[in-house]
Amino acid sequence: MSQDCMKQHGAFSWNELTTADVTAAKVFYGELLGWQFQDIDAGGMDYTMIKVDDKEVGGMMATPAEAKGMPPAWGAYVTVDDVDARVAQVEQLGGKICVAPQDIPDVGRFSVIQDPQGATLMLITYLNKE
Repeated sequence: MSQDCMKQHGAFSWNELTTADVTAAKVFYGELLGWQFQDIDAGGMDYTMIKVDDKEVGGMMATPAEAKGMPPAWGAYVTVDDVDARVAQVEQLGGKICVAPQDIPDVGRFSVIQDPQGATLMLITYLNKE
């Protein structure tokens, strides 16, 4: 899938693992799927980029302190045209805002929502880097 398609409104664009043991996850997924990894500093937070054939396809991070006790989980991001505007619709449609919109330095703006059935999803508006 091309980067352009992934950054269209409504398209799934990123997958991210949150886990208590990033090192063990890298060993497991590296062996299982042949993924390569690159550790980066993401605005003061350690983050691991997941790569396939040198293309970034996802990431992993340690469970943040505010989510302590949360079981390891994969999360999906969907690109939206305006995170703040879409989040304003969530509660009107019966959903819940789990993480209010906030910036990811040099990436964009995201939020975590929950649909009326309880499934969570991350919404993201990427910075225009053209």
